[in-house]
Amino acid sequence: MKGIVFNLLEEVVRREHGEDAWDSLLEAAGLDSAYTSLGSYADEELMKLVVAAASATNTRPDAVLRWFGRKAIPLLAEKYPVFFAGSKSARPFLLTLNEIIHPEVRKLYPGAVVPMFDFDASRPDSLLVGYRSERKLCALAQGFVEGAGDHYGEELAFEQLQCMHRGDEKCVFQIGFPSSSR
Repeated sequence: MKGIVFNLLEEVVRREHGEDAWDSLLEAAGLDSAYTSLGSYADEELMKLVVAAASATNTRPDAVLRWFGRKAIPLLAEKYPVFFAGSKSARPFLLTLNEIIHPEVRKLYPGAVVPMFDFDASRPDSLLVGYRSERKLCALAQGFVEGAGDHYGEELAFEQLQCMHRGDEKCVFQIGFPSSSR
């Protein structure tokens, strides 16, 4: 996993819980890394941090991943405004993941392995989104989706219809855009 993910997590943790929280989290996870954005790190390191954060906050790891994804979107919008500028709402933004955002991520962070999405955009008030990734970080993907809604000032309805953690081939999300149906 690319270091940018760890850098985002560090920044979110420090902003939300104070400057010392990141060092405490590293210690609780049994890690002493200084992550560089272009570096590559074992996926297990992220999971150790997530499990340590879940333990510290008495919550589930998937809730930590969701929280992280949601809180990371404003940071990504600050660092990469061009990714967000072309869209006026969350729906068109999400539809750019495979063709615009992830190819740019691969250019910025050589060797980055990004998830693949497929979309059924046949209904104007919702998207059916398929998510495939060996990492199975569907909770993080949900957080990113919810963060995109926050970024565009929209309250999205999110339902997970299928999940790789339950043995499904891919995760499938139904994302409703209630404000667009008015």
